[in-house]
Amino acid sequence: MARGSRRQWTEGVRIVATLVGFFLVWEAGTRLLRAPEYILPAPSAIFAGMAESSSHLVAATLFTLRPMLVGFAMAVVVGVGLALLIAFSRVVESTLYPLIVLLQIVPKIAVAPLFIIWFGFGLIPKVLLVFLLSFFPIVVGSITAFKSVDPDILDLARSSGAKPLRIFWMVQLPHALPMLFAGFKVAAALSATAAVVAEFVASDRGLGYLLLHYNGNLNTTMTFATILVLSALGLALYGIVELIERLAIPWHVSQRRTELELSNP
Repeated sequence: MARGSRRQWTEGVRIVATLVGFFLVWEAGTRLLRAPEYILPAPSAIFAGMAESSSHLVAATLFTLRPMLVGFAMAVVVGVGLALLIAFSRVVESTLYPLIVLLQIVPKIAVAPLFIIWFGFGLIPKVLLVFLLSFFPIVVGSITAFKSVDPDILDLARSSGAKPLRIFWMVQLPHALPMLFAGFKVAAALSATAAVVAEFVASDRGLGYLLLHYNGNLNTTMTFATILVLSALGLALYGIVELIERLAIPWHVSQRRTELELSNP
């Protein structure tokens, strides 16, 4: 256990060192090339700008975080529920799955102005856009997950006298969870992008609004600062989903392999 903790600590230090090295190279490059700040600001200027405008960035982050989390949660609930219906009903699959594929082809950004017309300015159109961008990776991955159980395992469970609900909880759901979480992580990464795009279309607050504002004023330093905050926001949601995955399926081979690698030097 102690050896695994040391290995995990070493991995964390290595990641931090890589990030610090990246920013140091960036800083040195901007100073050597004497790049104008409006083209490529140095990391020191970006972090200084973040500290100076921290109150604005925090307020904008909280504003963007709300539709991001609500839309992502809706996508998880609706996507998994719809995937269950499609995976276990041929009628629903033949009816809804082609429609889902067709809607996936439609550019989501092109639909955003329609949401403004239908629902006005406010939270709803932003939540809907986040929902749309997050929904399709979840529903497609969930359908594949629920339909990928080995039929021989299902036949064995039925032959033992298990009822359908028990088979689902004890066999099908555990088998599907790794692929479900893969879809959740893809959707988590997309949700931050969707929230910002929604604010591009119509918003007077949020990180997307700040990006437009700073870019319009040629304030490249704060544009980079806002991008870093957005990246951290998406990474945080991704990390939360991955943490839940580790707690939910510690028995899966991917998790056991990670523990084995951490426990061995």
